[in-house]
Amino acid sequence: MSDDDNSPISVRAAKLLFADLKHAPALVLAVSGGPDSVALMWLAARWRRSLKRGPRLTVVTVDHGLRVEAGREAREVKRLATELGLAHRTLRWRGAKPKTGLPAAAREARYRLLAQAARAAGASHVLTAHTRDDQAETLLMRMLRGSGLAGLSAMARLAERDDIVLARPLLDVPKSQLIATLKRAKIGFADDPTNRDTAFTRPRLRALLPLLAAEGGDARSLARLAGRVARANAAVEVLTDGAERFLRLTDRDDAPHGPGVRSFDGVAFASLPEEVRLRLLLRAINALGHEGPAELGKVETLLSVLDQALALGPRAAANGRPVLKQTLAGALISLAGGRIHIAPAPARRSQKGT
Repeated sequence: MSDDDNSPISVRAAKLLFADLKHAPALVLAVSGGPDSVALMWLAARWRRSLKRGPRLTVVTVDHGLRVEAGREAREVKRLATELGLAHRTLRWRGAKPKTGLPAAAREARYRLLAQAARAAGASHVLTAHTRDDQAETLLMRMLRGSGLAGLSAMARLAERDDIVLARPLLDVPKSQLIATLKRAKIGFADDPTNRDTAFTRPRLRALLPLLAAEGGDARSLARLAGRVARANAAVEVLTDGAERFLRLTDRDDAPHGPGVRSFDGVAFASLPEEVRLRLLLRAINALGHEGPAELGKVETLLSVLDQALALGPRAAANGRPVLKQTLAGALISLAGGRIHIAPAPARRSQKGT
C-alpha cells in the first residue's frame, strides 16, 4: 500500500488486494455498514468488474439485535450493494444474549452466520474488513492477556473456520486510507457508537493508540511486530512437526498408538526444547480431550510437573504405578514406566437429581 496513510487506494493497489481470490467460485463479503466494510464492498465490486470472469460476490450483513440503528444500517448496505450490482442478505442473531462476554459471543455468532451464508452461496471464502489498526489492537489485547507466540501472531490473512476460509485482504491497510477512498468516491458509511464505548476493552485500547504512537508504537509498528511473531510461530510449528516424527521414530514397537491415545517416550520427550514440548502436549490434549481447547497456562503448569517427574528417572517407575495422573480439558495425562500417555478422560459422572 501507499506510504501515505491518508491517500485513497489506487486502482492498481486495489487489484493486488484481491488478486489471490480471482479463481474462487464465489465470495461472501461481511459488511456491517461501517467505513472499513463498506470500503471492502466497494473495492471488491470494482475489482470484480475488472475481470472477464471472476467469483460471484454476495454481501452479508449480520444484525446482532443489539442496537436499534442496526436494521436501518443493514438496509443502507443493501441499497449500496444493489447499486454495485451485488446480491445482499441480512442475517439476524436471534435468541437470548449473554450478560457477560457479549463482544466475544457476538463475534462467534457473526462468524457462524457468515459461514452458513457462505455454504448457501457456494462460496469458498468469507472476506472481512479487518485493517492494520484492528491488527494492532488485537496484538495489544493479547499482550495484556499474556498470550503465547500463537496469540501474539494476532490475526492471520487466511484462516480456516467452520470449513470456510476466512480472508482478510485489508489487513495491511490503515483505516485512514479506507476512509479517504470512500470520501473520494463520495460514498457514505455508518458510525457505530459501540466502537467508542469504553465499557469494552477494545475501545479503551483504541483510545490509547495515539499515546503509544507518540512513543513510536503506532499501528504500523505493532502490526509489523505481529507479523514477525507470526513468522517465528510458523517456524516453531515446523519444529514441532519434526519433533512428532522424531518421537515416532524413537518409539518401541509395543508403544501404544492409535486414534484414542498418544504416547511419548519420556527420555526422548525431555530432550526437546521447552516450547516444542509444550506444543506437543497442547496438540495431544486438544486432539483427544472433549472439553474445548486447553488453556495455555494450565498446560504450562502440567509441563512443569511432568518435567519434575521425568527428572526423577528410574525412581519414577516404582512398582509400575503412574507417578502422575491428571485430567485437563477432557484429556487424561499420565506418566508410567517412563512414558507419557494422553487419552480421552472418562466422562464426568452427572450429579444425582440433574
